[in-house]
Amino acid sequence: MIIRQLSVGMMDNFCYIVGCEETRDALVIDPGADADRILSAVEQEKLAVRVIFNTHHHWDHVSGNAALKELTGAELVMHAAADDILQGKSPGISEPAGSGRLSPPADIRIEGDDTLQVGRITFEILVTPGHTPGGICLYAAGQLFTGDTLFVGDSGRTDLPGGHRPTLGASIRRLMQLPDDTVVWPGHNYGPTPSSTLAWEKRHNVNAREYGYYVED
Repeated sequence: MIIRQLSVGMMDNFCYIVGCEETRDALVIDPGADADRILSAVEQEKLAVRVIFNTHHHWDHVSGNAALKELTGAELVMHAAADDILQGKSPGISEPAGSGRLSPPADIRIEGDDTLQVGRITFEILVTPGHTPGGICLYAAGQLFTGDTLFVGDSGRTDLPGGHRPTLGASIRRLMQLPDDTVVWPGHNYGPTPSSTLAWEKRHNVNAREYGYYVED
């Protein structure tokens, strides 16, 4: 598996290019900005983008969707709740730029846990609401792409419309059941390192006690 972590936009966002070494097919996770630079990194790896995947609907994770889709022809995948919000179908939960302006509609709407095939990589899609109603994570071969559900040392905020802390806690407890050596790839560069492991999070995440997975060193 090829993984490129890119810093994009103005909020220390991470975008990910994940590619299959055999077929050179790839997906891009959360292209929040800088579509041309993302595509340049894709081309450096000699990959072809087949899927654009959004972990949730917030503008800093989806603002590059339209440009990258136009450049690559890739299918856009997100949770149905995120798609509804972006297309103005969820009154009371919208983005500052206005409903429907930030992203084209999803080509594939996720309703529950599912799988996603990219080349010979089979990703598990895990529904993890709490930061937003339509939060989802991707997991494959010991690599976990968490969006704003779980950061290195912290977790996403829940004081924005649609956020709910107990729900987020339940989602993180679910993630913590994956193997300890699972690599955590977060949606923002807010921690002491750009990635971590679930074992590290259980010992050092500021919310680990609340999640019920705190482990003493």
